[in-house]
Amino acid sequence: MAPDADPDAETGPRTPPRSGEPDALEVFEQHRVVLMGVAYRMLGRVTDAEDVLQDAWLRWSAVDRAAVREPRAYLVRITTRLAVDRLRRARSLRESYVGPWLPEPLVTDFGPTVADTAERAVLADSVSLAVLVVLESLSPLERAVFVLREAFGLPFAEIAATLERGEPAVRQLAARARRHIDERRPRFDVDPVQQRALTERFLAAATEGDLDGLMALLAPDARLVGDGGGRVKGPRRVIETADKVGRFVVGVAGQGAAAGLEFRLVELNGTLGVVVLAGLDPLAVFQLGVSEGTVQYIYFVGNPDKLATLMRPPVQPPM
Repeated sequence: MAPDADPDAETGPRTPPRSGEPDALEVFEQHRVVLMGVAYRMLGRVTDAEDVLQDAWLRWSAVDRAAVREPRAYLVRITTRLAVDRLRRARSLRESYVGPWLPEPLVTDFGPTVADTAERAVLADSVSLAVLVVLESLSPLERAVFVLREAFGLPFAEIAATLERGEPAVRQLAARARRHIDERRPRFDVDPVQQRALTERFLAAATEGDLDGLMALLAPDARLVGDGGGRVKGPRRVIETADKVGRFVVGVAGQGAAAGLEFRLVELNGTLGVVVLAGLDPLAVFQLGVSEGTVQYIYFVGNPDKLATLMRPPVQPPM
């Protein structure tokens, strides 16, 4: 698949640009949020998504833009194809990754631009750590179809043109991806009030060394998935059962509190999480997966490669 191919459906007769039309950079910036949303959901890494956008910009700046009828659709196609190619190259590296692999946490703030509660829930779910983790088990094409269809609502015909596949094949990929996601992703409550209350209680118990208080919040079969990438000390396997999870959390949080680290509540991937800071430097992130009033999952990211961009101010939500 050629990532910079000019799809026939997106081009028309070549005409010179008219005066007063937006220049290449202005048009690209108009669609940057959408393109970043596609790339991040495809790759699970902010830095990789930014690299894809840079490549997309180079192709956009070189194309005959007067022949492109729908810039947004054209840019989404370029970005998707670049992300698919990059994901294929990255899969072998992730197979040799040390310990569990988690997505790079993303600071999100859907703000007043997304006032509708249902729309906000869809956006939050599509960038949630739970969904992104399961997306890792899909093939690159399945992932692309799922992202474009579920997160952005593109019609199957447009997705087929983007991936240079027949529409029936794309529909099959979509059904397979949806079935796989539904079977494997954990089901968490999305009530932000409950999430905040449990996160605050969890953080207080952990930093105060209150193991009994922490155990009261954990489901008996609670699990902790830690991603240190072999760069920092941490669990290289999933920790299971409330007792083992609780003791690990109390130990780590107690050391951080004793060292004077700051624990800051931040919206991450559409849900409240905690960033552990030494001054302005993020050292770790954890987020709770809550269901039926108890903590079912804890996602813990300590790999410094995945924290470098964390505390950048979010410019716009990853639509």
